[in-house]
Amino acid sequence: MKVTIIGAGAIGGLAGAYMTRAGHDVLLVDRWAEHVDAMNRDGIFIDGIRGEMRVPVHAAHIDALADVVNGPLEAVLIATKSQHTEEALRQIVPLLGGDSFVVSFQNGFNEPRIAEVLDETGVGSAGRVIGSIPNYGGALVDPGHLEFVHEGPIQLGEMSGAPTPRLAELAAMLGELTEVQVSSNIWGQIWAKEVYSAQVVFSALADARIHETLGNERYARVAGAVVREALEIADANGIAVEAFDFFDPANYRVKTADDTARLIANINHAIWLLKKDQKPGGHVFRKQGSGIWWDIVYRNRPSEVRSSNGKLVDFGRAVGADTRLNERLCGMIYEIEQGERQLGLHNFVELEEYVTSIGKALP
Repeated sequence: MKVTIIGAGAIGGLAGAYMTRAGHDVLLVDRWAEHVDAMNRDGIFIDGIRGEMRVPVHAAHIDALADVVNGPLEAVLIATKSQHTEEALRQIVPLLGGDSFVVSFQNGFNEPRIAEVLDETGVGSAGRVIGSIPNYGGALVDPGHLEFVHEGPIQLGEMSGAPTPRLAELAAMLGELTEVQVSSNIWGQIWAKEVYSAQVVFSALADARIHETLGNERYARVAGAVVREALEIADANGIAVEAFDFFDPANYRVKTADDTARLIANINHAIWLLKKDQKPGGHVFRKQGSGIWWDIVYRNRPSEVRSSNGKLVDFGRAVGADTRLNERLCGMIYEIEQGERQLGLHNFVELEEYVTSIGKALP
């Protein structure tokens, strides 16, 4: 199976490097010319939790993809930021063949829109789409340089929930990087990731380490309230939210003070899991926060909140669910991105006051 990865940043680049190293046919595609040139010249240099290595890879600029590929594309993994999904997809549609399929290898609720675009362009629909959740973490530091930040599995599944040969083959290939968990309810797992990500968005309100944000019990209570509302949005949409790696939705259905205490313990355990592979005295990590934090603070660019958690709010509004808390949180992030609000712990205090004012504080 030939694999084409559109978006050779942390998530796509790490997957491409490990599959290539194992001997698979992989082409990494990106719109950042310096990154593409560096990959073709020097390979991908990876440091972080697994040490240092350099992997020779094949890379192409997105605008030159048609000149590079030989025949129709087969497996296409879209690993761009969510807000660039449709743009990337439309650029590769002319290169799809009868057996081509597209994987949303990213955050966000992208699979339905991918199916719609494929249908609009006459090359297929949901049957061509595979959903995924890459739960490992990394960063694109410089052209040709990736940092592996934390371990985590990949959830992968056909949107129909059925097992298929192409799903099994792709799962085996991605298994060169990390554990792959084949899912019969990938849509429920995608929802789970976005529900959980509400607290990741919350942590990006300040330029601070995770132990100062979600690791602070006062602020973790606010984050828990945000996720609880996000779960209620999922419930209102009839979604069976799946547990994954370090997230169990049952922990966020808080009703009593004891429930809150268990939730805080669960959040602290999740923080430990995210950091456990970062050994003291070893590699000094450049990426010290979430991908949202990385975009805002390090890359100085808009995050994908509008295309991920912003869509969660849209799903809630569509069915009349209460979205006030998640809507306020997303609005605060947008203000930071537009230079209308400063990063800082004061944002947690402001949101805490809002949670209390609308009666959504945890017991």
